[in-house]
Amino acid sequence: MNLTTTLISTTVPKMVTDFFSGHRGISCISCGVQIFLYLMLGVAECVFLTLMAFDCYLAICSCLRYQIIMTPRVCVQMAARSWIWDVLISVMHTIYAMHFSVCWSRKIHHFFCEAMALLKLSCEDTSAYEKVVLVSGIVFLLIPFGLILTSYTLIFLDVPHMNSHEGKNKALATCSSHLCVVSLYFVPAMIVSMTPGASLPSEVDQHLFVFNVIITPMLNPLIYSLRNKEVLAALRKVLWRRLMFKQ
Repeated sequence: MNLTTTLISTTVPKMVTDFFSGHRGISCISCGVQIFLYLMLGVAECVFLTLMAFDCYLAICSCLRYQIIMTPRVCVQMAARSWIWDVLISVMHTIYAMHFSVCWSRKIHHFFCEAMALLKLSCEDTSAYEKVVLVSGIVFLLIPFGLILTSYTLIFLDVPHMNSHEGKNKALATCSSHLCVVSLYFVPAMIVSMTPGASLPSEVDQHLFVFNVIITPMLNPLIYSLRNKEVLAALRKVLWRRLMFKQ
């Protein structure tokens, strides 16, 4: 099970169960677990997308030194350190979000137990935590997104100098699909995390989360599969048949 599938599994099964059972409740422990899993996997997605961009940069722009830099030991260390930081950050955010007392309605205006939606039910001052969320958004979203764009800018500047036409096409196809996934994931996440809660309508917030949590993970396999010539040819054939059938 890849990271994208695991991320979508933190929200969709509970949402589907609530839809068919008619029971929309969630316990305090389950809410905390859902917040923790979503944050952990969401942060991991940001980190690993950034590492993938760095890996692509080394493979294309420094191919002769790639095997020396990206050794198996280095890859394991990068992955292990990333997961440790992901878990620690998610635990701190979950504990901090769950310790606020709820004194208003216990109805969360969201399709899953999201931290900021939960804080709107609190009667305590949550402005300090909102600043923490903003800083976290800068560290785990804005900075990685800038690093990814920098990596791909350097790649696109280096690709025209390649001698192999097939290598150019392969590099552009790989980078384009990855950059598309990065844009679909980072842009809605940055809007949600780096916008003050009071200034963003709850409907817009929920739509952005639906796009980020459900639609983007569903599109990821299709986007990456389009790099395969056989898959692309099959898709063109299906679209052509549909067009001819309509005519």
